[in-house]
Amino acid sequence: MGAITHSNVASAIVKLVAADALPVLVGNLVMGNLVNRDYEPVLANAGDTVNVLLPPTMQANNIADGSTVTPQNPSLTNAAIVLNTHAEATFQIPDVTKVLAVPDLLKIYMQPAVAAIAQKIETDLLSLYPGFTAAVGTAGSPLTEATVDAAETALFMAKVPPGEPKYIVVDSAAYSAWRQIPLFEEFQTAGAAGLTTLIDGTIGKYKDFYVFRSQFVPKTSSPANTHNLAFTRDAIGLVVRRLPQPLPGTGAIAEYAELGNFGMRVVMSYQPNTLAQQFTVDVLYGCAVLRNGCGVQVNT
Repeated sequence: MGAITHSNVASAIVKLVAADALPVLVGNLVMGNLVNRDYEPVLANAGDTVNVLLPPTMQANNIADGSTVTPQNPSLTNAAIVLNTHAEATFQIPDVTKVLAVPDLLKIYMQPAVAAIAQKIETDLLSLYPGFTAAVGTAGSPLTEATVDAAETALFMAKVPPGEPKYIVVDSAAYSAWRQIPLFEEFQTAGAAGLTTLIDGTIGKYKDFYVFRSQFVPKTSSPANTHNLAFTRDAIGLVVRRLPQPLPGTGAIAEYAELGNFGMRVVMSYQPNTLAQQFTVDVLYGCAVLRNGCGVQVNT
């Protein structure tokens, strides 16, 4: 058993913070858990570009008896996603040794910081709505059953595979209007799904959409419009890469937290002006539309 030193105690504290950070982040994500996430534990810097490969388009050819096949030369396309967002949340703990003795104290500091990063990621992903040319619904009008039906039809006409899970993320007003759709809120017309909505308040799945509510659905004022989004996983790409370690000898210690195609860095350093340990939780990412036909703006 190795001796306890200042070095390994400091490393243990950073590892403890890192282990608690990522589950909180993933738990606060809505869009971030639904889109196509691309993560590799390779070092990158802000401004780097990652090319996400997209499947080529192929054709089926009829072959007559005695004839030959028709060779195709499909070319792989890619979506260039720039790692243009370095999001961070920093906080200080005056007596960091209490973190080891009272783990709940760490959560009090950690959860607001990580939640702020999650909100930044959610806002950036939902702000990609202009990249989808298909749009349904009327700006400034409540969500209707016909609007939801039109969104599902638009994805069908774009040849989205029937077995591909479809998601729709709406704001609180649209979610509330959805729960009051007459055919949906009555048990005799919606069955167990309607009963669940009345009791639990959750919609679940409706017209082949998994329904989610987000506080960060963007709104514009000219004209008044809420830009809800219906999409499949491959509509949007979220690329995350590792940030470099701090320079040796600078007094900072870093650990990586990685889980489910997502990763972040936790850096601990000493701040002599405040006599406190400073923790920075940060993540380097970029997001972009991958497939225009796999997303639909749902205006309300």
